[in-house]
Amino acid sequence: MSHQDRHARGVRLNSVDLFKALQWLTRGVDWSAIRMRKEATWTPQWLTWMAILWAWSNEATLGERFLCAQRLIQHLQNESAKVSTSYQAFMKVLIRWTEPLVLALQVTLRKRMEALSPGDWTRHGFVVFGVDGSKVSLPRTKSNQAAYSHARQNSKRNRRKKPNDRAATKKIEQSQLFLTTLFHVGLNLPWDWRTGPADSSERSHVLEMLDSLPQNALLTGDAGFVGYSFASTVLDHGSQLLVRVGANVKLLKKLGFVRESNGIVYVWTDKAARKQQPPLVFRLVVVQSARHPVYLITSVTNQSRLSEKQIADLYRARWGALIAKFALCLPFRRLNNFWFPAGLLLLRNGRRNPTSKNSFRPV
Repeated sequence: MSHQDRHARGVRLNSVDLFKALQWLTRGVDWSAIRMRKEATWTPQWLTWMAILWAWSNEATLGERFLCAQRLIQHLQNESAKVSTSYQAFMKVLIRWTEPLVLALQVTLRKRMEALSPGDWTRHGFVVFGVDGSKVSLPRTKSNQAAYSHARQNSKRNRRKKPNDRAATKKIEQSQLFLTTLFHVGLNLPWDWRTGPADSSERSHVLEMLDSLPQNALLTGDAGFVGYSFASTVLDHGSQLLVRVGANVKLLKKLGFVRESNGIVYVWTDKAARKQQPPLVFRLVVVQSARHPVYLITSVTNQSRLSEKQIADLYRARWGALIAKFALCLPFRRLNNFWFPAGLLLLRNGRRNPTSKNSFRPV
C-alpha cells in the first residue's frame, strides 16, 4: 500500500462530519405526529435534513439551492434509500409538513441549546432573552403584496383616499415581512420567532411566544415594551422584564403601593386606574454609556437578586447578542426561512456552514 493510500484511509471526509452533525441535531425528535403516505419516498428526518441544507445553501435561486441540497442528501444516503424528486414535488411536501416538522424540531433544538453550553444558559440567575423586530424586503409579487402589505392599504377607507404623493404610495405598496425574534442572550441563538406584514405589532408577536419561554425567563428589549397591558401580561405569565425607557414614557413615584425605596417607579395608565387595576412596580436604573446615560426599568425590584451592576451587564450583553445575531444572519439573507435556526445551532456547535463551497461537498 502506498503512502498516499495509507494517508487517505485516515482522512475523514467533510460529508461524514455533516452526517454526524445532522444526526446530533435531530437525535430524540418525536416524529410521531408526521405520518406520510406509505408510498412516500421521504421520511420526516430526511425531509428535515433536506430543508435545513436547502435553507443554508449559498445558491442564488430556490431551484439552485434545491439541487445543491439534493446532491448532498443523495451523497449521504445509501444507494437503496436515495430520494430522487423534483423541486416542485419537494416544495409541495415541505409546505404540507413544515408546521408539524418545525414544532417537533423546536422542542429538541431548545433542549440542545441548554445542553450545548450549560455555563451560558443562565446569566445572573435568569434565562435571558433579547427581543428584536426587523423588516425584510420581499419581491413585489401579487402573493407577497396580499400577505404582507400594510393593513391600512387594503381598507376600504384607504382605497377611497387619493395618495398624497407617489413616493408615499410606493412605500406603502412595498412588500415587507416583519420578523420578531426572541434570541437567547449568552448562546446568541434564536429561540422563537413570529412573522407578519410590515405594520405588525412587536408586542403582539412577543405575547404569542410567551408560552415557549422556560422558567425564570427575563426579557430584555428596547423602548416600546413598557405598555401597561403588555407588561402586565408578561409579568402575569411569570417572566421578568428589563426595558429601556425614553422620554415619552410616564413613570410615577411614591404611590405607596409597595414599600418605597430608591429607584421604585410605577407604570399606571389612566385606563388601568379607571378599571381599578393595580399599578405595575418597576425599579429605575441609570446606566452610563459611552455617549449618554441610558434609563432602564426592571420588574426585578429586589436589589439583592439583581444589582445595578448586573443590570448594566445584562443590557450590554443584550446588545452584544443582537450584534452577533445580525453579523451571523444577514450575510445569508435567510431571516424569514423557518429552517435557518436549525443551521445556526449546528454552527454554534462548532460546525462550519454545511453548504458553503469549501466544506461538506460530496467527493
